[in-house]
Amino acid sequence: MKYKTIKNAFDHGKAFIPFITAGDPDLESTKEFILAMEKAGADLAEIGIPFSDPIAEGIVIQEADIRALASGTTTDKIFEMVEELRRKTDMPLVFMGYLNPVFHYGYERFFARCEQVGISGVIIPDLPFEEKDECAEIAAAHGVDVISMIAPTSEDRIKAIASDARGFLYVVSSMGVTGVRSEIKTDLASILEAIRQATDLPAGIGFGINTPQQAADMARLADAVIVGSAIVRIIAEHGKEAAPYISDYVGKMKDAIRSIH
Repeated sequence: MKYKTIKNAFDHGKAFIPFITAGDPDLESTKEFILAMEKAGADLAEIGIPFSDPIAEGIVIQEADIRALASGTTTDKIFEMVEELRRKTDMPLVFMGYLNPVFHYGYERFFARCEQVGISGVIIPDLPFEEKDECAEIAAAHGVDVISMIAPTSEDRIKAIASDARGFLYVVSSMGVTGVRSEIKTDLASILEAIRQATDLPAGIGFGINTPQQAADMARLADAVIVGSAIVRIIAEHGKEAAPYISDYVGKMKDAIRSIH
């Protein structure tokens, strides 16, 4: 079966990209939640690989990682879950995870498995741009894009990162860790302008976005809106019964993004 790739997530204009921690509260629920997000309008799903020391994450995703690891989630089991998920969906999927689990799994083995189950990209927050080549070449050989992140501090490096990017660019909306924010004050317009001078790849904004109004504001600037903590918080509150609440939330966020066209 041929699965959709990152490029296909942008086939119908601005994309909505939700994040979910694999295995929170269990892997069976993760499958159900991803299918619910797709049905509600998600264009691509980011699947988090839980890790004991997620340095870029705020408390909401840290706690989700703890719950997922406590439920027995492993990288192998996540691959098995995606394999099962692929019987029901061909939507674009990317992993978000830290370098340590990928390194220990083995780059060749990890990216070969990604190719098998139709994972078309990986986001590794603690992989510096300068060291990306150590796994990017192996990933590319298996058709997997290592997605670059651009932070507000990267201004001098934006063009260098953007011109070498694959898949899409993940623009970090504000300094600090992931989490819901009431206001986003970073000068994102100038960051997006610098990106567009360097590449035609789509750029998505993530970190802190949680309301439909924020989603619409970010979609005016970028090609995609990425939301994680707000969805993980819904799962923390409702557990295995979270699917309808996630569906409702994703639907509202996608409608907000569509409204700016």
